[in-house]
Amino acid sequence: MSDLKEHLTQSCQFVDAALERFIPSAETRPVTLHKAMRHSVFAGGKRLRPILCLAAAEACGGSVDAAIFNACATECLHTYSLIHDDLPCMDDDDMRRGVPTCHKVYGEAMALLAGDALQALAFELVTKTPATTNHTTAGMVLELARTAGSLHLVGGQVADLEGEGKKLPLEDLRFIHEGKTAALLTTSVKLGAMSANATAAQMQALHDFGMATGLAFQIIDDILDVTQTSEKLGKSAGKDIAAEKSTYPALLGLEASRAEAHRLTEVSHRALDVFGDAAVRLRQLSDYLLNRDY
Repeated sequence: MSDLKEHLTQSCQFVDAALERFIPSAETRPVTLHKAMRHSVFAGGKRLRPILCLAAAEACGGSVDAAIFNACATECLHTYSLIHDDLPCMDDDDMRRGVPTCHKVYGEAMALLAGDALQALAFELVTKTPATTNHTTAGMVLELARTAGSLHLVGGQVADLEGEGKKLPLEDLRFIHEGKTAALLTTSVKLGAMSANATAAQMQALHDFGMATGLAFQIIDDILDVTQTSEKLGKSAGKDIAAEKSTYPALLGLEASRAEAHRLTEVSHRALDVFGDAAVRLRQLSDYLLNRDY
């Protein structure tokens, strides 16, 4: 595990250095917009999506240098979604990654525009990833676009908003989690694989890995929301209960929710059988997400 911690630290530094190069400086006009973008991107965060992207590239025999544009694209898209999710008209949160949310510092209008700009930057970065024999640049852009749209990321947020105050069937809750969380995590590993010229079999395996890992990740998130403090999480704890949201703990209880997260993690491991030892880092990351406490 100490080896994994070192890997996470080094990968975060690698990703942050690239983001520093790719995102306009705080002195670039319009200054307020770029300060707002950088406030949210560099507030911290575990960089899980870009790290998974890089690990998937390596599992497919590729390099982190070839995957870095796609990796940073997933972080930009993720941060955009957080900025918008935190707005008063959405989940209305004051803290994210241990600091005040973007709209609390820069106002709602600027936060909205910072999110818009980060979403656009995500697609710009993907276009800079070199095409491979099996995967065109257009195919990579399409992968991200489908995830960002009405069938996944945005659609999941809509279903989440419409589900507030209701006891949803487990099937509907799974739909929300797949859209809001698992889809982008899955696309992260697939974009890493595409940069490494992954085969069709490898792409399917990583899709299955990503969906199972993403759902397990969200279940653990739901558990932590009711078992940890705001200081530990870096965001407001107890938000799901306050918003009367259906969650796995609310529907199944804590123990059954933990058991489901463990089951999904086992599914994610089996999905990686096609890679053999090449996917050891992905397996470690899946276990890390299961056992985290923030």
